Amino acid sequence: MKKLIEIDDTVLTKLKVLSAFEGLSVKALMEKAIELFVKSKEKEQLDSLTQEQKEDLGLLLLMQQADRTDTVSRENIFKLLE
Repeated sequence: MKKLIEIDDTVLTKLKVLSAFEGLSVKALMEKAIELFVKSKEKEQLDSLTQEQKEDLGLLLLMQQADRTDTVSRENIFKLLE
């Protein structure tokens, strides 16, 4: 997806200098910066969760990984509950 954005000339100059130091294109440098920012915000959100919310999130992730086609018979469930 291609999007055009306006960047202040001062910021653009700084981006060009940083990209030269990093050996990256300005586009690649911006992508890397955005990726780091998003990861930082995700970590910040995760750190702010309570222990119960973290457990709920973990359970949700496990449930998403479960094989929904794998079934157990009713008899096996009742045997386990005895």
